Amino acid sequence: MTPQELQAKTGEVIGVSDWFHVTQERINMFADATGDHQFIHIDEEKAKMTPFGGTIAHGFLTLSLLPVLGAMTEGARMDGVKMGVNYGGNKTRFISPVRAGKRVRSHTKLLELVEKRPGQWQQTNEVTIEIEGEDKPALICEWITMLFV
Repeated sequence: MTPQELQAKTGEVIGVSDWFHVTQERINMFADATGDHQFIHIDEEKAKMTPFGGTIAHGFLTLSLLPVLGAMTEGARMDGVKMGVNYGGNKTRFISPVRAGKRVRSHTKLLELVEKRPGQWQQTNEVTIEIEGEDKPALICEWITMLFV
């Protein structure tokens, strides 16, 4: 759709992703990549003794799923985008931990689409990552992307 058609959807949910399985293997790989080997993420026996009852994904692992969840989303998109670049985030809140083995999906609401210069658009979305079967989401954030057309 044209930028103007997408702008008309400001305030609306413009996409919901497919479900994504957060495995213990992925959590372990994220721990290795970041050096964060806290037992709550990687030691299944010790983690059973916590209020979570098992291992949980790192909050930053959940946040880092935004690109893959975005790629798994059917919804309103601007035509002719050659490249999208992460610009940053606002108001990121980790609401509930994602337990190993759970599935998550994203809900994306368009907050703003502004042309910064010809061919360059700044898109701000509110992204909520839902945990299957849970009442509270894993996280809510405003995510900003620069789109080049």
